[in-house]
Amino acid sequence: MIASVSGEVIDIALDHAVVECAGVGYKVLATPPTLGSLKRGGHVRLLTSMMVREDSMTLYGFTDPEARDLFGLLQTVTGVGPRLAMATLAVLEPDSLRRALAESDAKALTTVPGIGKRVAERLVVELRDKVTAGSAGAVPGAPVAAGAGAQVTEALVGLGFTEGAAQKAVAAVLADDPGADSSSLLRSALTALGPRR
Repeated sequence: MIASVSGEVIDIALDHAVVECAGVGYKVLATPPTLGSLKRGGHVRLLTSMMVREDSMTLYGFTDPEARDLFGLLQTVTGVGPRLAMATLAVLEPDSLRRALAESDAKALTTVPGIGKRVAERLVVELRDKVTAGSAGAVPGAPVAAGAGAQVTEALVGLGFTEGAAQKAVAAVLADDPGADSSSLLRSALTALGPRR
């Protein structure tokens, strides 16, 4: 299973990007917000979910683990496949989706093309107990940037910090210094997290 791809973005289309890894170009389907964060010729690391069918093998890409986890969770509901799960994440950011599910807000879910009242109610019933209303301390509207931000968040989680705390610290540092490289971003985030660990 391919869990992530890292390399140069060689093409960006409406629904996918092509990322070259060790000389091989991988077509990765992604949401418009994810594709909007990429730059042709730039370096990216995308977390991926690989779907294998009789007639195809498809990669779906995400900039953060929470979106990838929700992508998998949505598909546990009968009638929701990868396309509908991606459409849901394209319309609702992870925090908004978690909140809609946790608060049984079926109306918010029906804003997604392809999700009618019946499917929305099924999503709420089956998933409301499996999600929390949002990451603790997450900064609304401040997704962690692809690339250095995602790498530093992953490193902080590996060091034992919670994902929510790591994302908040990285987002705060990027808000002050959007051009920070990964090493300075990691130092600043560790400084911010240190006293609260």
